[in-house]
Amino acid sequence: MKAKRAITFLAALIAIALHGNAAYAAAQEETLVVDAAAESEDSPTQSDYSVPVTQAGTKMTLTARDIPQSVSIVSKQRMQDQQLQSLGDVLNNTTGVTEKVADLDRSTFYSRGFMIDNYMVDDIPTVFEERWNLGDAISDTAMYDRIEVVRGATGLMSGTGNPSASVNMVRKHADSREFVGNVSASYGSWDKQRYVLDLSAPLTDSGNVRGRVVAGYQDRNSYLDRYSNDRKFIYGVVDADLTDSTTLSVGYDYQENHADSPTWGGLPRWYTDGSQIGYDRSDNTAPDWAYSNTESRRVFATLKQRFDNGWQFTLNGTHAETKLDSKMLYIDSFVDKNSGRLIGPYAGYPDLIGGTGYNTGTRKVHALDAFTSGPYQLFGRQHELMTGVSYSRQNNRYMNAFGNLSPEEIGNYNNWDGNIPETNWGDLSLAQADTVHQKSAYLATRISLADPLNLIVGARYTKWSTSTLTQELAKNRVTPYAGLVYDINDTWSAYASYTSIFNPQTNRDINGNYLAPVTGKNYETGVKADWLNSRLTTSVALFRIEQDNVAQTTGLMIPNTNNEQAYYAAQGTVSKGIEFEVNGAVTDNLQMTFGATRYVAEDGDGTAVNPMLPRTSLKLFAAYNVPALRELTLGGGVNWQTHVWQDVSGPQGNGTWRAEQGSYALVNLFGRYQVTKQLSVQANLNNLFDKSYDTYVGQYLVYGAPRNFSVSANYSF
Repeated sequence: MKAKRAITFLAALIAIALHGNAAYAAAQEETLVVDAAAESEDSPTQSDYSVPVTQAGTKMTLTARDIPQSVSIVSKQRMQDQQLQSLGDVLNNTTGVTEKVADLDRSTFYSRGFMIDNYMVDDIPTVFEERWNLGDAISDTAMYDRIEVVRGATGLMSGTGNPSASVNMVRKHADSREFVGNVSASYGSWDKQRYVLDLSAPLTDSGNVRGRVVAGYQDRNSYLDRYSNDRKFIYGVVDADLTDSTTLSVGYDYQENHADSPTWGGLPRWYTDGSQIGYDRSDNTAPDWAYSNTESRRVFATLKQRFDNGWQFTLNGTHAETKLDSKMLYIDSFVDKNSGRLIGPYAGYPDLIGGTGYNTGTRKVHALDAFTSGPYQLFGRQHELMTGVSYSRQNNRYMNAFGNLSPEEIGNYNNWDGNIPETNWGDLSLAQADTVHQKSAYLATRISLADPLNLIVGARYTKWSTSTLTQELAKNRVTPYAGLVYDINDTWSAYASYTSIFNPQTNRDINGNYLAPVTGKNYETGVKADWLNSRLTTSVALFRIEQDNVAQTTGLMIPNTNNEQAYYAAQGTVSKGIEFEVNGAVTDNLQMTFGATRYVAEDGDGTAVNPMLPRTSLKLFAAYNVPALRELTLGGGVNWQTHVWQDVSGPQGNGTWRAEQGSYALVNLFGRYQVTKQLSVQANLNNLFDKSYDTYVGQYLVYGAPRNFSVSANYSF
C-alpha cells in the first residue's frame, strides 16, 4: 500500500508538470539557442566527478587548487553512480572521513581523529549534538547538487567547531529556462523501494522566474529482524531574476523518517567469562513497540546582487526546525553463558542491565549571513576581498522519561526475541533546554604577491553564548587564518596554511562546572594539481593539529543530575598525518576518485585518542564508459581500513576488556546501460564478498550491512 501511494503521488506530479509543458513550448525554443551558444566546448561534462570551482573554505570563488586546505567535493554524478542516497552514504565514501555507527539510525562522523560537528546547508551552520539523534546523517541527497567537505579547522567559515571538517550541502536550484524532468525508481535487498521525481520549468514566458521541485519516497526493511524504515521528502525552490544583476531564491524542504523496531545501541558483546557472543547479523534487541521518528522543515531565501565592477553581495537567511519522537530499549550488560542471565557492568549494581527511554525534542535554528566579495587593485596588481557578518540562534529543548530493566524482565537472553511489554511511561521531564547564540564578523583577502604567488589572510570574530535554565556561559574569540599558494607551473601548486581553533564546550566536570573552550592550532602543507580545466584534480597534504582542553570522560556521573557524564580537560592532544586524493576524469572514458589517509592522534600522556577510528584508510571508486559499447558504463570500488580497538570496563569492575575489529575491505560494483537517450537502467552490488564487520567497536556490537543489491531505472525528459 505504501508503494502504491507513493507511485500515485509521483504520477500526479508528472501529470501536472506535463500539462504545463505546452505553456512553455515557445520559451523552450528560444532558450535552447541561448544555452547552446553559451556552452563552452572545454567545459566539464555533466558526468564528471569533479567540480571545477567552489567557494568552500574561503567564500571566494576558486578552483580547488587555489584553496590552501584539503577539500573533497562529491558531485551529483558520483552520488548517482554509487547510489549515495543520504548524507551518511556520502560521508562514508569521502576521503579522510570515518563513520562510527551506534545503531542503524544514529551515525557520527570523524575526520583526523575528531568528531565532525559542523554541518551546513548553503553555508548556514547547524551545531550537531551526538547525544540526540535528529536524523542529520539520513538527510536525503536528492535535494542537493553536491556535498563539499573541507578537512581540518574551518574557523574562518564556521567560527566554532572541532578541527575535523566542515560539511556543506549545496542545494539544487531552478537553473533551467526550459521544462526538464527526471524520474527514477529502484528496488533492492530487503524489499527496498525508492521513487524520486525532479522537475524544473520556467514560470514566465521569458524564463526570468523559474521553479524546481524534488519529491521522493523510500520504504525498506532491513537485514535486522523486525526493523523497517520509510522516508518522505519534498523540496521546492523558485529562482527569480529581478533585474539583469539581481537574483532572488526562496525555497522550502521537508523530510520525515519513520523507523519501526530500531535498536538503541547494539548487541551486548561479551559473556561474563570474557568470550565474545556469537550472533547472526539479523539479531535485533529492539521490541515490537519501539520506534524512532524525525521530522525536519527548512524555509530559506537568498538574494544575490552583482555589480559592474565584479563585486557581488549575497544575503542568506533560513529557519529550520527538526523534531524527534522515539520510544526505544537498550541492553547494557554482560551475559552469563550458561543461564543467559544479564549482569550489569557497574560494580555493586548487577541488576542495572539496561533500560527504556521515551524521548521527544525540537531543535530550531534561525540564521542570517551576509557577505560581499570582489576584486580590487593595489600596487598595480589585482587582488580579491571577502567580508561579511553572520548571526545564528539555535534553540534545543528535549523531554524524556526512563524505565530501568531488570534481568527477570529479559529472562534468558540466549532466547531473546524482543517480546517484552511496553514501559508504563510516566510524565516526561525536561532533559535539556538551552539556546546557543553566535554573532560573527569575518574578513579575508587573496593578495597576489607575484604572478605565481598568492597569500590568503583573514580572521573571524565570534561572540558565542549559551543559556540554560540555571546557567549562562559566554566566550569571545578572534580566529585568524593564513594560507600561501605558490604556482609551480600551469598544473602544480604548493601551499601552506594555518588556522586557530576555538570550540566552546557544554561538557561539565565532576563539580558541575563547564570545561574551558578547546583551543589550539591547525597546520597544513601540501601540493595540488589540476588538468583539463580542473576536470581532474590531485592533492597531497601533511597536517598537524594541536589542542588543549579536549573533553575526555571520567566514567563518573555528576552528582544531583540526570546521570550526566562528568568530563575532564585533556591537555597536549596532537593529531598528525598525511592525506592523498585523485578525483575526476582520468581519461575521457574513466571517472575516478581515489583517496587515502594515514594519521596518529594522542594526548599529552601518549594515550591514543579515539582508537576506535582507523588510523589508515583507502577509498576508491571508478566508472568506465566502454568505448566499444558507448551505452554501457561499468565500475566499482573498494573501501579499506586498518585494525581498530577500544578498551571498556569489564563486568562489575572486573578490569578492562578490549573490543577489536581487524582490518577489512568492502568491495562494491555497479553497471549502467543507456537504453535510449532518455532512459537508463543501473545495478549496484555492495559488499560483494559479504564481509562481516563491526561498525561500533566498544561495549556494543553493531554489524555492518551484508551483501546487498539494487536495480534502478532513470528517465529524463
